Amino acid sequence: MNIKEYLGEMKTLIDNTLDRYIPADTVYPPDIYKSIRYSLFAGGKRLRPILVIASAETVGGNREDVLPFACAIEMIHTYTLIHDDLPALDNDDLRRGKPTNHKEFGEAIAILAGDALLTMAFQIMSEPSAFSLKSSTLILKSIHEIAKAVGVSGTIGGQVVDIQATGKKLDIPTLEYIHTHKTGEMILSAVRVGAILSGCEDDELHALTCYGENIGLAFQVMDDILDVEGESEIMGKTRGSDEKMRKVTYPSVFGLSESKKIASRLIENSIQSMEMFGERGEILKDISEYIIARRF
Repeated sequence: MNIKEYLGEMKTLIDNTLDRYIPADTVYPPDIYKSIRYSLFAGGKRLRPILVIASAETVGGNREDVLPFACAIEMIHTYTLIHDDLPALDNDDLRRGKPTNHKEFGEAIAILAGDALLTMAFQIMSEPSAFSLKSSTLILKSIHEIAKAVGVSGTIGGQVVDIQATGKKLDIPTLEYIHTHKTGEMILSAVRVGAILSGCEDDELHALTCYGENIGLAFQVMDDILDVEGESEIMGKTRGSDEKMRKVTYPSVFGLSESKKIASRLIENSIQSMEMFGERGEILKDISEYIIARRF
């Protein structure tokens, strides 16, 4: 199976499962479910949940066993996007080619939809009847991993520093901190959780951690690059929003050419970290190539 077929198959699986998890927008109170569904099914690529599944399969795990966690991570990711777009943060009007959640439903419902997605994610991950996995220790370890990734030591911490750094000159370690925490930690946790839930060996987890660290940073560097030279219609969001918001990005610090070289080196590092898996690591390698080639 080539990478496009794999990504398509996994996206369908994740979309169908998410649809079963989220109540219909006819359920009372309907506005919150309409808001949740509006953003959750707005056409996301499902990279993070796919990484959970691909990582699990790389170490011999079963996609059905990790699917609840994969969907939970996508819910958390969507929550971060809804809140990131709010006027108090990035104040974006467009997301995935559609008006942002707060533009469609108002700030109050958008905030609550994000809160609801975060809460529902942990409800799903901690639902005993959803798992065929035998070890509660692996489940608890994975929940802890995700909580750290989305909290102050991860996404929220990165977001705070990003806000405080807007319009200022930054040193490179601070720029890297923002990118690795705001975006990279959730991508890393997706890779690690798939392996942890599948009972991986220590050396396998170490290799996958190296992989996740590199693609997590590479993904955000590519986002910075696309904000400069991507097409708004293809990306589904307004090009140049980083410059408009006076955000500090890799292109603003290193320039476009050097930023592309940095992204390429990170992808090369991620691919090298998969060597120990042989053919089992091919899908994750292909996902790395997909990230560096993405136009949206």
